[in-house]
Amino acid sequence: MTTFRISEAATLLGVSADTVRRWVDTGRLPARRDGQSHRRIDGADLAAFARAQIEAEDGRERSSARNRLRGIVTEVVRDAVMAQVEIAAGPFRVVSLMSRQAADELGLEPGVVAVAVIKSTNVVVEIPDHARAASH
Repeated sequence: MTTFRISEAATLLGVSADTVRRWVDTGRLPARRDGQSHRRIDGADLAAFARAQIEAEDGRERSSARNRLRGIVTEVVRDAVMAQVEIAAGPFRVVSLMSRQAADELGLEPGVVAVAVIKSTNVVVEIPDHARAASH
């Protein structure tokens, strides 16, 4: 069974390790001690916690899109017709192409907080090599 260190869980949840420690200390997120007395979080428990966090945020907006990445605009490149907008959402880089008019109307500039809403019929899922080794 896959388990995660506090720092790994923090990265996956997009929060600081201190936040995860507080959740563990208050009982919101179950963890156990390993042989070296480090706290480890069971993969199934982490997935259930992440799902609960997502469900708590659902309902604010009605949309069929489920993939929302909140971040900060890092770059906007405009020409006469189009704009390329780059958003840093945690460790992720999201690039969107849109009309210049849309970017102007939204006031998109570096430093603006934005949400990338992604709906796709084609999503590639990869497993990092270190995750494959840890699950065996």
